[in-house]
Amino acid sequence: MNFSSKLIEDSVNSFASLPGIGKKTALRLTLHLLNMPAETTELLCEPILKMRNNIQFCSTCHNISDQPVCSICSDKARDHSLICVVESLRDVMAIENTNQYRGLFHILGGVISPIEGIGPAELNISTLIERVQKGEVKEIIMAISPTIDGETTIFYLAKQLAEFPANITTLARGISFGGELEYADELTLGRSIASRRPYGQ
Repeated sequence: MNFSSKLIEDSVNSFASLPGIGKKTALRLTLHLLNMPAETTELLCEPILKMRNNIQFCSTCHNISDQPVCSICSDKARDHSLICVVESLRDVMAIENTNQYRGLFHILGGVISPIEGIGPAELNISTLIERVQKGEVKEIIMAISPTIDGETTIFYLAKQLAEFPANITTLARGISFGGELEYADELTLGRSIASRRPYGQ
């Protein structure tokens, strides 16, 4: 793709670096911005820069937040005795969209994967144990994608949490083995949350 302007080329390459955007779409977006008033372009860019510079991670569950503690953890109407353990922020969004869950979350930041060099130390496991140690948690839902690495992670967490009185449950197998949680439809995911079962059964 040939450009008569280095500025246009740099803009296209920036857009094309985003997931799911090819060079043609990047060019279309760049030309669209070029035809917009400069003030409108600035209004478009301002929230993105503000988000990138000011976003925080919840000190309790590691969710993204505008404050030190996220809106879910600070919501007194939610069930604070229930923690749903997930891999990523996208899993939180997927479960929240089901409207079937009113407890809290804990984002691990991934799963144990020896092939990729990810061990327990690289995940948010110590903070989960600290939360459970306080004695307020009655149930921990392992809402982790049913892959080999996911099952390994659930097994490891179950061993680490075995000494505590909290019940450990997993999603019902409406979620197929090997599937990614974020791609499950809301109805299936909602039913899996509602029909969760004790881990190991």
